[in-house]
Amino acid sequence: MTRIDFYILANQKAEAAEHTACRLAEKAYGLKHSIYIHASSRQQAMQLDKLLWTFRDGSFVPHQLHNSDANADSPIIIGHQTCSDAELAAHHQLLINLDQTVPPFFSRFERVAEIVSGDETQRTQARERFKFYRERGYELQTHELAG
Repeated sequence: MTRIDFYILANQKAEAAEHTACRLAEKAYGLKHSIYIHASSRQQAMQLDKLLWTFRDGSFVPHQLHNSDANADSPIIIGHQTCSDAELAAHHQLLINLDQTVPPFFSRFERVAEIVSGDETQRTQARERFKFYRERGYELQTHELAG
């Protein structure tokens, strides 16, 4: 069964969630996991594409935007729309969710990382996602992150 981790950020800045997603992706990549980052919009996906190259000096996190020709070879895919089963087949280990809704394909992954900024609106939406997962019997973990 899919394990769900909620990462609660103290920081209310919009880019805090994206930076946290980059750090999680870098760590998972280092562990040789396959990762799908689910952005809330095309704009956020493109922002993450750029940020993964620059968020930390000396970091190398190979990735591709969803629907690019190299998806099959990339350990990290960034997208904002529902993917097909075939597209997710190679990226089934970690789903990093930056959207404010539960992705319909979340259960295909071994783990889901829900990133919640300090913004009260996002926290309210995260509580709804937490309730959704809990009511369906998923294992839930919560991690409070400073900064």
